[in-house]
Amino acid sequence: MAGHIHILGICGTFMGGIALLARERGFRVTGSDANVYPPMSTQLQDAGIELMEGYEAAHLQPAPDVVVVGNAMTRGNPAIEYLLNAGIPYTSGPQWLAENLLADKWVLAVSGTHGKTTTSSMLAWILEHADMSPGFLIGGVPANFGVSARSGESDFFVVEADEYDTAFFDKRSKFVHYRPRTLTINNLEFDHADIFPDLAAIQRQFHHLVRCVPGEGLVVHRDATGAINDTLAQGCWTPCQSFSVEGAADWSANLLAPDGSAFTVQGPDSPDLEVRWQFRGLHNMENALAALAAARHVGVMPRDAVAALNGFTGVKRRLELLGTERGVWVYDDFAHHPTAIASTLAGLRASEAQGRVVALIEPRSNTMRMGEHRASLAAATADADRVYWYQPPGMEWSLDTVISESQVPASLAQDIDELIAVVVNDSQPGDVIVIMSNGGFGGIHGRLLEKLRENSNS
Repeated sequence: MAGHIHILGICGTFMGGIALLARERGFRVTGSDANVYPPMSTQLQDAGIELMEGYEAAHLQPAPDVVVVGNAMTRGNPAIEYLLNAGIPYTSGPQWLAENLLADKWVLAVSGTHGKTTTSSMLAWILEHADMSPGFLIGGVPANFGVSARSGESDFFVVEADEYDTAFFDKRSKFVHYRPRTLTINNLEFDHADIFPDLAAIQRQFHHLVRCVPGEGLVVHRDATGAINDTLAQGCWTPCQSFSVEGAADWSANLLAPDGSAFTVQGPDSPDLEVRWQFRGLHNMENALAALAAARHVGVMPRDAVAALNGFTGVKRRLELLGTERGVWVYDDFAHHPTAIASTLAGLRASEAQGRVVALIEPRSNTMRMGEHRASLAAATADADRVYWYQPPGMEWSLDTVISESQVPASLAQDIDELIAVVVNDSQPGDVIVIMSNGGFGGIHGRLLEKLRENSNS
């Protein structure tokens, strides 16, 4: 065996992915988390990984060879205090990944405020479709693979490159550790207000990342985006390629269907090629262009990459269809930022095969809970027909202002059971209900479908 590692915060998507990769490479892996529950707990246990509830010093006895510390861990945590007092070797998830898997790989990193998970999943699937057997670590579960991480059987590794900080002892962004040869920057906006004071602080971290890309590498970025252009203007020593929808970029797309379910793409050395898939929205078209450009850098021809996109089946929690009851379609979407909310709703609005677009939104991200995006939340829902906002416990501000500024009928709920009852009573055949949260939303997804089902049988 390669040794014993214990992971603190193992049930997060990123740390769970680290656990799966370590197990594949022969390590004995154990882990602790405050909340051990499916689906990550099931995925880990199926891989032979022992899980422990809570953060107790006893979990680190006898001492593992190294402890991998998740970025949710803080000083004062019993496991962290014991770890430090006992002098047990420790590292962060990104550093462990860099040292144990990425050092001899061609790393394709996908960064940006939105779309990282979807674009990473598209890119990994394009390489898989091209028989390149890539490794990957993605902050979600691509349906084409069924797992969030694997070592792969080639020199290529796709990683979702998050700008959030690394650990309590390393406040650099996670992505600084990855040293990519191919870097994608999907977009760049203010987010993570709990760790970044302003957009300039985020741009500084992105520039640290740009500094690490070799001169023979490639930076793929969204075209005509001020925050990205300003970051690159600080210094870039790598060739760049841009992408845009219906613009004059190196990689461009033009709509064939208003909802983005069909479009043509054109790259620097390719004729127009058609993508026809099950996805909607301009944001997904941009994600596709970014993935095509990155894949071309490692040798995948655009025609083959487009064929892969036509067979791409999506990512769990990224506008994932959960079910249809009583003629009502229910989707789950991870939207965590006003731009993401607006993009998803615009894609649904453009589709002609539905009735009303109904949004149920829990503003749960740290940035939203702090009120940093309050001024833009109402406008982000303009493409919905009806919006229900849920005020989560512990939120630092009231959503009343968002309700009053809404351009569409909107209401506020503070109880999930009452919210479900109102939505079910108001629903009509043909409605598309999209549940938007980056958390569990009190299990509303299954409960709403069940109530719709009960209504249809009564």
